[in-house]
Amino acid sequence: MSGTAALWATIVAVGALNYLSRLSFIALFARLEMPPLVARALRFVPAAMLTAIVVPAVVFRAPGMLDAGWTNPKVVAALAAAAVAWRWRSVTATMAAGMVALWLAQWALRTWVI
Repeated sequence: MSGTAALWATIVAVGALNYLSRLSFIALFARLEMPPLVARALRFVPAAMLTAIVVPAVVFRAPGMLDAGWTNPKVVAALAAAAVAWRWRSVTATMAAGMVALWLAQWALRTWVI
């Protein structure tokens, strides 16, 4: 099997398994009442997924280059955005504060550190 055919076979197989796993979960709980422990646990899935997407984008400068220190402007901006989100619980204010903090941190680090 050629490399291209193997790649496409892998993509199709992973897609089918993903679809079937989601379908089985939906079909199973469509007929049954969801246990309270599962229902409570499922409330945390969106936050866990967002964390899994955002944290690597913040703490890695490049693939394999971890930089979780104060010289990484994305870390500074993420902490500022987290503080605003915690204090005001506003999505718009959080995004605005995060972007302003990112721009200021990039400017400050470029001006004073380098």
